[in-house]
Amino acid sequence: MSTSLERVFLAAHDDLPREAPGSEETTALLQLAGELPDRPRIVDIGCGTGPATLPLAAATGGDVVAVDLHEPYLRRLQARAAVSGLGERVRPLVAPMDDLPLPDGEADLVWSEGAAYVMGFDAALSSWRRLLAPDGVLVLTEAEWTTPAPSPGAREFWDAGYPAMRTTADNVAAAQRAGYTVRAAYLLPDSDWDAYYRPLAARIELLRADGVDPAALDEVGHEIDVRDRYGTEYGYTAYVLRPRGAGSAGQ
Repeated sequence: MSTSLERVFLAAHDDLPREAPGSEETTALLQLAGELPDRPRIVDIGCGTGPATLPLAAATGGDVVAVDLHEPYLRRLQARAAVSGLGERVRPLVAPMDDLPLPDGEADLVWSEGAAYVMGFDAALSSWRRLLAPDGVLVLTEAEWTTPAPSPGAREFWDAGYPAMRTTADNVAAAQRAGYTVRAAYLLPDSDWDAYYRPLAARIELLRADGVDPAALDEVGHEIDVRDRYGTEYGYTAYVLRPRGAGSAGQ
């Protein structure tokens, strides 16, 4: 991404409610994670401004390490946590998701929405497993094909950024090979995409009205156009995973 395009991208995404498809309803997948300690230790990887971080802290009474590489997102998260009365239970961490400076067994729950694709599903399953306590659980969302034969336009878009994208069946099998029990696999509804794309589309139009480079804005908004055309052919699936042998709840 060129420097000028990156500036436009960041301006379009600045302070959006979400940086990936999702919703508080989807965060309720926490209920499928099984029993957690009274004050669980949570690591939210690729947290953005905290659309999952704060609901997780509130729902569990736990402490959350909120991980992102973009420090302005974490500053906004800290401000939101303070306003919500959760400031003491959210610790921001600027770090790459594939090299987390956290000790083994740090987390009762590892959570990641719309971020695992950055390193790839298999790498995320392998890398993040060490963070889990003996009865820990991993919840993450993954971009997937919902058809075995996607259209050339959809394939061209995703191959440019995530050529390793697979189907749900492929990823379930991959999780099982990696030593996890799949407790749930849930395809995010269209409303979760709207929760991400509607604010982004509105921001793009505001920037367009302010005279920001229209070609760059078109490129930033291209993913919305692709979703409008081919949205039935791909989606995000949320997985609830426990390492095999981790407590009776994971059997």
